[in-house]
Amino acid sequence: MSDDEFMMDDAADDEEYDFDYDDDDDGMDDDGGDEENQYYRAKALKDDDSEAALIAFRSIVNGQDQKGEWGFKSLKQMTKMNFLHLHRPDESLKTYRELLTYTKNSVTRNYADKSINNILDYVAGEGKHAAISPKIPLDTLEEFYEATRVACEEAKNERLSTKSNLKLAKLWLDRKEYARLQPILKALHEVCDPSETSSADDQTKGSLLLELYAIEIQMYSDLKETRKLKEIYNASMKVRNAIPHPRIMGVIRECGGKMWMMEKSWDKASTDLFESFRQYDESGSPQRIQVLKYLVLTYMLMGSDINPFDSQETKPYKNDQQIMAMTALVAAYQDRDVKQAERILKANAATITSDPFIRFFINDLLWTLRTNYIVDMIKPYTRLNLDFLAETLSLSKREVETLIVSLILDGRIKGKIDQVAGYIVLDRFHAEKTAKYDELLKQANTLTMLSSRIIKDKVAKESARGWMTNVEGFVP
Repeated sequence: MSDDEFMMDDAADDEEYDFDYDDDDDGMDDDGGDEENQYYRAKALKDDDSEAALIAFRSIVNGQDQKGEWGFKSLKQMTKMNFLHLHRPDESLKTYRELLTYTKNSVTRNYADKSINNILDYVAGEGKHAAISPKIPLDTLEEFYEATRVACEEAKNERLSTKSNLKLAKLWLDRKEYARLQPILKALHEVCDPSETSSADDQTKGSLLLELYAIEIQMYSDLKETRKLKEIYNASMKVRNAIPHPRIMGVIRECGGKMWMMEKSWDKASTDLFESFRQYDESGSPQRIQVLKYLVLTYMLMGSDINPFDSQETKPYKNDQQIMAMTALVAAYQDRDVKQAERILKANAATITSDPFIRFFINDLLWTLRTNYIVDMIKPYTRLNLDFLAETLSLSKREVETLIVSLILDGRIKGKIDQVAGYIVLDRFHAEKTAKYDELLKQANTLTMLSSRIIKDKVAKESARGWMTNVEGFVP
């Protein structure tokens, strides 16, 4: 991989992490002469004879009177070769530590920062490097970051230190190494300490704080620590002085929406999930498709008749290949077609129920569909055979009885179950009579209140007239 490609990778990383760097690969003098020629001759050996290339690069480093550009570039090549091509992570770590000594004053800070960030991505197998980077022991990986931290402290480079720690935090999160993650988060939170924050960098640190909250929310969500999850979520909603990347807010809102779904707070869940979808969509994240599925599921679970694909933001995805199954499921839900919904779920397991979170709510979804179907089904009847309902819904008689009991207890059905005869008996007359008596009672209460007010007004007037007569010396 060429130096030009290496630098292009750095530019992409800067965009991802929201740090503004100058594109100054020219921040070093090009007066190297012999060293420059040696460097390119060494590079030409890389593909044919890696060992010879390493020896050639080492001769450049050792032949310098003082540390400079070509020594830095040679060490960078040696670090990559040892790691990627020769699979020698320990040797790569040695050359990397040597390279870090050049960052104090041998090369420009911007160029050094870009190079270091990119090497860390290679080592961690992040992004486009994931396919080519070998897996290394976690202890060795941690040593790369620890060497970076020490070098940053010596060079007083807080920006690079924060950025590399943030990379490490995301790496441990992805690998579910929570014991390693928590000390990193603690160190990053200290950077965001309000007492150490000036007005000039409030916004930068506010954005970093939201990024930390996004990592913590994902961690606590995975650990199923609901109390901590809600605590961090509420704290993230109070951060004002920040301009976070839309992807960060997408993560926070997604976890918030899933948290509310677990608590069956469907209104809050739908609000957060819609906002998460919008933020992911703005950032171009593919996670928007999965969040849209959660949003559609929430609308059905809350019993809403609103079609989630009617909004301006979601409409373009209605016919997306990954969403079409959910679109069909919404249509079946609105038609109260339970059997069609079950067929859709069974036929599209790969795009719907393969997600463990969605699968967790499938029984709730079927329960909602079946109860809605029963409520609509019984409207024209005064009694209905339970066996007929069971056959229609492809359920056992006992399961149908359970559904009907829940509807009676929720007040959605007025009636009772005749288990001997096997019928649900609907109390239509009682319902109408109760409604009539309730209305009469309401009118009677209104008349009583009016009568009481008239009497009070009359008593008040009489009392006032008697007081005036006494004042004038007359007996009333």
